Amino acid sequence: MNPTTRRWLTIALVLLAVAAAVGLGWRGYANRQATQQAQLAPVKDPVIELGAIDVTTAQVRELTSGLPITGALKAVHSAIVKARVPGELQGLTVREGDTVQAGQVIARVESTEYADRVRQAQQQADAAKAQVDIAQRQYDNNAALVNQGFISKTALDNSAASLATARANYRAAQAGTEVLRKSLADTVLKAPISGQISQRLAQPGERVSPEARIVEIVDLSRLELEAALSPADSVAVRVGQQALLNIEGVAQPVPATVARINPSAQAGSRSVLVYLSVTAQPGLRQGLFAQGQLATETQRALAVPLNAVRTDKPLPYVQVVDNGRIAHRTVQMGARGQVDGEQWVAVQGVTEGAQVLRGAAGVLREGTQVKLIVPAAPASAARNGVRP
Repeated sequence: MNPTTRRWLTIALVLLAVAAAVGLGWRGYANRQATQQAQLAPVKDPVIELGAIDVTTAQVRELTSGLPITGALKAVHSAIVKARVPGELQGLTVREGDTVQAGQVIARVESTEYADRVRQAQQQADAAKAQVDIAQRQYDNNAALVNQGFISKTALDNSAASLATARANYRAAQAGTEVLRKSLADTVLKAPISGQISQRLAQPGERVSPEARIVEIVDLSRLELEAALSPADSVAVRVGQQALLNIEGVAQPVPATVARINPSAQAGSRSVLVYLSVTAQPGLRQGLFAQGQLATETQRALAVPLNAVRTDKPLPYVQVVDNGRIAHRTVQMGARGQVDGEQWVAVQGVTEGAQVLRGAAGVLREGTQVKLIVPAAPASAARNGVRP
């Protein structure tokens, strides 16, 4: 290869190397520019989805405020069957939980001795009746003799006195017989009311004394709550006021109505007893603990659920959905009350119909974009053209 050709070949190689270097530099610059543009591009805000349980509506509601009440359930009708005469208890077969009817024989006290006493008294009464008959005949005879002038008037008076004494003895013997008959009848123990056995306090074969407790019967068809209120709180209570009670073991609140108010304060505590009639519910038992709120005042106001009001700022506020984004609205709280078993509060600072986030939704930053998820309508509603 001559020198000229070698020189041009070298120049060509140099030019190719320069071109390659420039291409690589330009490609790196383009990549850096693309990366910077991607970094400077605005980031799309995330969209928070809210369900129906997260959002409620600020609306005018009737707020029911009142007094907290607590107490235990009691049966309106209950009875304790006691022995009226001493003796051996027989025939007691009912146990706790058994159902009995009014007038049903529950047990007996051994009655042989009482039956013998009744027969003895009856025989004494019969003897007294015979004496009355004798005295009556003697009086009739003496009356005839007096009329004929054979005996004096004094003898007739003595016969009348004897007859009166015989009659009095007979009446006394009859009364004694009735007393013993009553004792014999008292050997049979019957249920005074219909209900269920809550306690069995004696055992068959046990010798019982008068006033000994045998069984306790409760009628669960009517229950009431006995609540003690302070004198100041009792002033606002009226017969007929309503209450919602949370009773242990019962899932849903149970309605109750004030039935009676004790006219006297309790000695010592000075509390006033209020009796609320409880609506019958399956599973309610005497002695269950209940607590709730007695409605003493009702007012209409624009309100939201109490848990929707946030207090993590200097002033209370609620989170509302405004044009698909979250906005915080400062509110002034007013009266509180129960609405369908939930605590609501009257507020100022939001408009009626505003969509307010409940407390379960948590705290969202102002401006956060949200989307409301409307639950699907039931199949039957969709077929009928009903919108959710």
